[in-house]
Amino acid sequence: MRRPLLMAIALLCAVAVCGSDQTSARQTPPPIQHWPIHVDAKRKREMRAYSRRHYGKATYRLRNPKVIVEHYTETSTAQAAYNTFAPDVPDSELHELPGTCAHFLVDKDGTIYQLVSTSLMCRHTVGLNYTAIGIEHVGSSDGEVLDNKAQLDASLALTRWLRCRYGILVKDVIGHNESLSSPYHHERVPRLRNQTHDDFKRASMRRYRRRLRGLACDSSPAGLR
Repeated sequence: MRRPLLMAIALLCAVAVCGSDQTSARQTPPPIQHWPIHVDAKRKREMRAYSRRHYGKATYRLRNPKVIVEHYTETSTAQAAYNTFAPDVPDSELHELPGTCAHFLVDKDGTIYQLVSTSLMCRHTVGLNYTAIGIEHVGSSDGEVLDNKAQLDASLALTRWLRCRYGILVKDVIGHNESLSSPYHHERVPRLRNQTHDDFKRASMRRYRRRLRGLACDSSPAGLR
């Protein structure tokens, strides 16, 4: 095949085929350490069954996430949080399988760990697991996390990268306590339709989103709104 034709095909791919991923490709991730929990075939089957019950679609995959949910762990160490997520056992609150998990964990010193691939669903927020990436922060209160500069800076860098990579709007970066007001909230189980948690209330997230809006995406000086 002649070189001009090869170049033309490459250009066509960049513009027509590969263009949908060009924005994500330009985003620069913060330093992330991989600390995976074991997501085996059994856990995937349980996630598929969970998704069917709660969202009406049998899948364990997370496709085109629209929301990022911020949490805190109520533990004093990252290891304690990891030990909560790693076992595939019924959770202590809702007693369901698979075990709870989050995609990322931000330690007090600003270290970011990835626990689960963003291509997989995690159980971290009732009503939103089908479309949300979960970020946990080691700590016991909103204030503890927001007043820790190293942790907050790392959290904002991670959230910026994820929202820019997936085209998630700043308004759809929410605290767990805001889950019921998300336009993406969907829960088929009646007893759980008003279930949420106290972590990262609206006042705290206003402060967080204010900082996040100042962090533009690489591909757009104004960032995604």
